[in-house]
Amino acid sequence: MMSLSRHNFLKRLVREQKVGALMGSLLKEIRNGGHSVADTESKAGFGGGVEDVYGEDCATEDQVLTPWTASVASGYTLLRDPRYNKGLAFTEKERDAHYLRGLLPPAILTQELQEKKLIQNLRQYEVPLHRYIAMMDLQERNEGLFYKLLIDNVEELLPVVYTPTVGEACQKYGSIFRHPQGLYISLREKGKILEVLKNWPERGIQVIVVTDGERILGLGDLGCQGMGIPVGKLSLYTALGGVPPSACLPITIDVGTNNEKLLNDEFYIGIKQKRATGQEYAELLEEFMTAVKQNYGEKVLVQFEDFANHNAFELLSKYSKTHLVFNDDIQGTASVVLAGLISSLKLLGGQLADHTFLFLGAGEAGTGIAELIALEISKKTNAPLEETRKKVWLVDSKGLIVKSRIGSLQHFKKPWAHDHEPIKELVDAVKAIKPTVLIGTSGVGKTFTREVVETMASLNEKPLILALSNPTSQSECTAEEAYAWTKGRAIFASGSPFDPVEYEKKLLVPGQANNAYIFPGFGLGLIMAGAIRVHDDMLLAASEALAAQVTQENYDKGLIYPPFTNIRKISANIAAKVAAKVYELGLASNLPRPKDLVKYAESCMYSPLYRSYR
Repeated sequence: MMSLSRHNFLKRLVREQKVGALMGSLLKEIRNGGHSVADTESKAGFGGGVEDVYGEDCATEDQVLTPWTASVASGYTLLRDPRYNKGLAFTEKERDAHYLRGLLPPAILTQELQEKKLIQNLRQYEVPLHRYIAMMDLQERNEGLFYKLLIDNVEELLPVVYTPTVGEACQKYGSIFRHPQGLYISLREKGKILEVLKNWPERGIQVIVVTDGERILGLGDLGCQGMGIPVGKLSLYTALGGVPPSACLPITIDVGTNNEKLLNDEFYIGIKQKRATGQEYAELLEEFMTAVKQNYGEKVLVQFEDFANHNAFELLSKYSKTHLVFNDDIQGTASVVLAGLISSLKLLGGQLADHTFLFLGAGEAGTGIAELIALEISKKTNAPLEETRKKVWLVDSKGLIVKSRIGSLQHFKKPWAHDHEPIKELVDAVKAIKPTVLIGTSGVGKTFTREVVETMASLNEKPLILALSNPTSQSECTAEEAYAWTKGRAIFASGSPFDPVEYEKKLLVPGQANNAYIFPGFGLGLIMAGAIRVHDDMLLAASEALAAQVTQENYDKGLIYPPFTNIRKISANIAAKVAAKVYELGLASNLPRPKDLVKYAESCMYSPLYRSYR
């Protein structure tokens, strides 16, 4: 007579054999009968190159799916898989089918009830970093609930998972480190980077956000601890742009750090050596970019994030010719600021070419924004780019950038060296140039002093002041200061969020020139079209699409950006305009072009709602 334990063992063995046979037949069917790109238009799946092996992305929300891992996930394994875990939302039938009996309390809570409990718990934390840690823990155990919570409470939680809290998280990343997220590629992996990429479990990667940690926000060199930035950015690619989490890969390239505090920190998680530079650095990046293309193909989007100026411009210039690359600090910031300038014309009057722009800060962000402004003016007026650049002036740490300084300027500053006598102080530059728009990208707080802002107010009825440096502590001025020093006349936006300000019984709502308006929708548009290169016209299309989303109700409050509550709709419209430009420029590989790009963008977006399991 067969023992009960042996009987159960054989039953489980037979079941696993059936599962293996089913997987084999499914994979064979997929290989032999894959859908063409043309078929994808009518399905809720991506057309950007990811093979939807198990039909998850193209299935509707009411269709049941099978939670595959290496085999069918069940029992304890299912509860530990963030992609499929539903916590107490598993039904009675699912608990029986997937061996969950006894592994969960008997209560069944809907996703909505779970979300309600979590948002109440998060609001009890008084320290923003504690909220960040709680959100990261949630992401590690229940992916769907994490994204539903973020999507439904985006205005409240965006500052938690992104700037300003992510800056503090990066500073303390070694101390709060609990579970590895993304890939860490260090100098020790030189010659083996392709092997490292193959260690990542997902094969269908569409977006990579990569940093070397040398210039994290306005906080400087945080080395390996900069991983918080790629993780945060890709959370927003999914929540705001609808790119599936399985298609996103955060990467930190660790070449050392020059931050002495980190080098002497026993909890520092990176290589404890000074930064590699020159040929050693270039060779590692070249190997990385080659391996990415080899492993993921021509259409994977690589977003450079928080590289120092000297590397950021060089990497973008070098790889934009051979890869699908995007630098959010240079191009994303430029696109979102240009959108704000275009929409502000409804309040300021005139055309973009009628205004004069003065920047404090001439690094990645400043010169990137300046170039896109000049490009947009050139496009609208048919004037040469060399002429339209003369509408834009930049001040760096040595003063106004002028022709007499050209011999000592870095290459990316030289186009902005105009004919003018040297000026050292910002306030004197404001008096001499008489700008209608003042833009701060300096990374240094409190640099828009009272005298500077009052001078802007004396020159303009409605001075446009953009204090863009992050995090909040590095903002050139606060919203309250801008409104008070201009007697409530300023149109103000910042990089990090500020609360509304009451001035003389009128509530003034500051805008936020947040890159999160642009890069999720921009990336989605590139993926939809199967873009192979990024072109400046795509950035202009994204800016114009964002500006078009600002309503009269927003303008009445003094806002030049739409509220984040509608961000998925905004991202879909941006994606559609970007994809249209990709097709127009002949840089699309996903053919034929979908008829309605907005609807197609919406159909491509990841849904965080729980699904029913067989």
